[in-house]
Formats: sequence, C-alpha cells, structure tokens
Amino acid sequence: MEKWGEQMKKGLLVLSTLLLLSMIFMTIYYQKKEPALTPEQALSLSSNTRTAPEKVPEETLQGTPVTDEIAYSLQQDKLQITYNNGQDWVVVPVDKSNLFSGEYNGNQQELIANSFILNEQYAAFLYWNNGVQLIYSTDKDSNWQESLITDQVPPIRYRKIAFLSDDFWYAVISYGRTMSSEGASIYITNDQGQSWRETNMPNTTRLVANGGFVTEQIGVMAYGTINPAEPEMHVTNDGGATWQKATFEMPSKYDGVFVTPNVPYQEEDHLALIMEQGPNGDYGNIQAKFISKDNGLTWEFVEEVEPDNEQNMD
Repeated sequence: MEKWGEQMKKGLLVLSTLLLLSMIFMTIYYQKKEPALTPEQALSLSSNTRTAPEKVPEETLQGTPVTDEIAYSLQQDKLQITYNNGQDWVVVPVDKSNLFSGEYNGNQQELIANSFILNEQYAAFLYWNNGVQLIYSTDKDSNWQESLITDQVPPIRYRKIAFLSDDFWYAVISYGRTMSSEGASIYITNDQGQSWRETNMPNTTRLVANGGFVTEQIGVMAYGTINPAEPEMHVTNDGGATWQKATFEMPSKYDGVFVTPNVPYQEEDHLALIMEQGPNGDYGNIQAKFISKDNGLTWEFVEEVEPDNEQNMD
C-alpha cells in the first residue's frame, strides 16, 4: 500500500512538471510570434478591425442617344456628353436648370427639342439666363465658348439653334406669350457667335410652330399650335429681309387634317416638306408630303407618308 502511494506521488509530480513545461513553452512561442500589445495598441486594433462601410458604387450614366456613338446625360444634376458610347463623359459647363428656363420648361428628363446641336463637329446648347445664350464647342469639348445672342427679350418659349455651315448659324425664338399670341425673332451670326444680327419677321403674332432656314437665303416660319384650321407658313428668299405667305394646294379630303408644316429640305431640283396633323388630328399615324418648285412660295401635295419614312430635315 505504501509502495503504491509513493508511485502515485511520483506520477503526479511528473505530470505537473510536464504541464508546467508545456505552459512555459507555449508562452515563449507566442511571445516570439506576436509581440504583446499595450492597452492603447489593443484599443486601436479593435477600432481598425471594425467592419468597413460598404462602398456605394458610382452612378452609371444612362445616356440619351443622339447617334450610335454620341449621347447626352442629365443625371447627377448636370449636362454631360459622350462621343464614344458612354466610355468617357465630358461635363458641359452650364447650369442644368438654365437649359429649361423660360416660358416652356420641357419635361426636364430630356433636352428641349431643337435647343441643341450634338454631332462630331459641334456641341451647342441654347438656353435662357437673363437673355438668350449659347454655349458651344467646335473641337469636341476641349474649349467651351459662350455667346449672348440677345438680352432684349423676355423669357423664351419656342427655341431652336441650327448651323447650316461654319459661317451661317441661326437661332429662332418666341417669347411674351399672351393667350394665343406672342413675339418671335430670328438671329443670325456669320462669325460663329461673335456677333448676332436680328432679321425682319412676318407680320403675325400667332404662336410659332417652327421655323428655320434651308439655305442662307431661303427660310420659313410656320405658325399655329392651338387648333389650327389650315397651315400658315411664311417664306423668305432674301435671308429674312422680306417675307411672303406660302400657298398650299391641299386636296379637299385633307382640309383641316394636315395643318402644321415642318421646315423644308432640298430634294433634287425642288424643295420638299412634311406636314403634320394638328393636335386634334384623327387621320391615323399619317403625314403628308408637299413639294415646291418656286423656292417655297407655292406647295403641291405629293403623297401620304408614314412618320418613319419622312424625310423632314428640321
């Protein structure tokens, strides 16, 4: 019995020694692997290892296409344009709100029709900001220039900017609407916006439907936006110095149907235009084509056309 007790004591002593040696070994191992941290370091480590906030990805711009490669975007509360299908975007240095200022504000989801030019050669945007102004670039946005067209008119409703060539730019605007009448003006520049001159206008105060030039000499102004009964278009053959009212030879079956002519375009040896139905048109999804052989003074009906096939160059 005494012998068995002595063996138990020796066994416990050996076990205790082994446990003590194991603890010493483990302490030395971990001290060499990772130095002990001070309380301050431990606190800092705890702070740095908190879960990082999830990064919010940048907004992907969804462009409004102008051509296969060219588009613009109004996202991020600014106007941006791309020439390579969205791979790179350039910010246009204009206040987005100014693009929709005036008597007509558009839907503000897309630029107002005819108020801009965006192609491989030009980027130009017409807007109102205490005057009719144009911001434009002729070298794919490397340099932007601003041009005051006029500050002598009230806020605008209808607006259009167009470049027929490098040295013939024009702007058509309307303003001061009261019920079914308003004022209108055409401005032309021959020095890329350095100076603008105002042309004469037709003797009417009806609401402008559209207007523009076919050549530097031949231009038109179309009127009537509120239930027009017949087309009204005035033509100039001297760059806006004088105007005459055009005549349309309308088949009787189309009386009161086709009433809003678009700006003409050159077709072979004559002018052609597409005429739309009025706001209350119920003749189906059809438009009418007319041609003129006397520079826009008289127009002859040619055929009905579908909108997808129209050759309107406005």
